[in-house]
Amino acid sequence: MSFKIISRNLLDDLGAKARQSSRGRQHHNIHDSYEDPCQKLLNAVGTDSYIRPHRHALDPKDECLIAAKGLFALIVFNEEGEVRHVERFGTERYYRNDPAISLGVELPAGIWHTVIALEPDSVLLELKAGPFNPDAAKEFAPWAPDEGSAEAEEYLCCLRSFV
Repeated sequence: MSFKIISRNLLDDLGAKARQSSRGRQHHNIHDSYEDPCQKLLNAVGTDSYIRPHRHALDPKDECLIAAKGLFALIVFNEEGEVRHVERFGTERYYRNDPAISLGVELPAGIWHTVIALEPDSVLLELKAGPFNPDAAKEFAPWAPDEGSAEAEEYLCCLRSFV
């Protein structure tokens, strides 16, 4: 029998690698290949990491995001880029004492969204139906700045004001 362990050490290691990454993120695939019927990965996200708002409409598959470690905010936008909903979600440490915090979210494919880490070394468990097509994985919002651009840092700061 073969199985994979998702340990505290793995989550801590991903957080450390995310801190060293220029993007402030580090992922770890749990699935074996892009052809697997279920794509499962861990994604460590730093508090200064900007994930450009996007949706999954080109390869329309719903996405499930669960906090494996830490605390996040999901921000949902309308077609014009206006914030329509903010959902804070985190591990039991956070949701146990605050009924306004969820454990995770499931997003329909066509929803414009981004995720912000609210605590250092936060780690997402991301689940999505496969197979995975990297050429159609994300449709980036035309109204949001490119990752790595001068405007991205200011935009991330603005998004934080909604959290």
